[in-house]
Amino acid sequence: MTKNGFIILLVAFVNLNASDVWAQTKVDERTLSFVKQFTSDYNKSFLDKKPERLGVYYREDVRLMPPFQRTIVGKGNLVSYHKAFATRFDIQEYDRADLEVLDLGSMVSEIGVFTMKMKIKNTGKVYDLKGKYLNLWEKENGKLSLITEAWNYDHAIDFADQLKFPEIPNVDVALSSHVNINNNISFELAALNRLMESTVSQHDAKIWSQFYADEAVVCHSGHIISKGKKEVSDFLIEHCREFPIFEKLDVRNDRIDHLGIYVIEYASHIATVRNGDWSGVGVGKDLRIWRREEDGSLKIFRHIGSYD
Repeated sequence: MTKNGFIILLVAFVNLNASDVWAQTKVDERTLSFVKQFTSDYNKSFLDKKPERLGVYYREDVRLMPPFQRTIVGKGNLVSYHKAFATRFDIQEYDRADLEVLDLGSMVSEIGVFTMKMKIKNTGKVYDLKGKYLNLWEKENGKLSLITEAWNYDHAIDFADQLKFPEIPNVDVALSSHVNINNNISFELAALNRLMESTVSQHDAKIWSQFYADEAVVCHSGHIISKGKKEVSDFLIEHCREFPIFEKLDVRNDRIDHLGIYVIEYASHIATVRNGDWSGVGVGKDLRIWRREEDGSLKIFRHIGSYD
């Protein structure tokens, strides 16, 4: 075989393997049916105010990432949170629908949207809400267990304080220990996060957009889902225009799950900001699914974030 013939064969082999990788993102019918059943049960339990019915789906150490609330860990605490939510609010309508379910190897990701009509019981005020969610399932002994639930709203919320439940045991992940930099993937993500701190602080939407894959799906807080590089880039341009001055920004992670092609990062940020005579400190949390691209780079493939 000639040298050129060998190169052509090698390139064809690499491209074939790359195609196989992308094809693996589609889940089988059994998995899809299981997740659809969970979505149906979730809608019913939310309206019936019976969150304990969903216990069979959750792993014991499940992580709940609600907007305007610190992270909640553990099945018992998750059920307590949903019961407290049902006590404070009268849920009149609720419906969620999956947009995609993807196979990430040892995990499955689920993205969808929801609508909710609810009344704050102590004020009588009624709200029509829209939002989106990102769930992560882990494959265990041929079964799926829900390990992470994250969601946020598509619009501004003027009752954020009502969404805080400090009586439920919670974790302030932004102030917790971060992942030690002791292997290649933790080193790589630490470097990317340092660049992200600089990029966001400088309001540089052009570089910020380069963190994302061409087929990225991003669930921004206070905004509808952005699909694809152009929508993500357009959002970041407008988002940066709204930014205050960053005096300090610390982006960190407290957990990394390296799945091979995909990397799950549980991240948080602490932002010290000012704008005119106003100043403050904000904290938030992010769930990022990174994907190893064909050129070896690591790009954000799916992302959801919210403020604490």
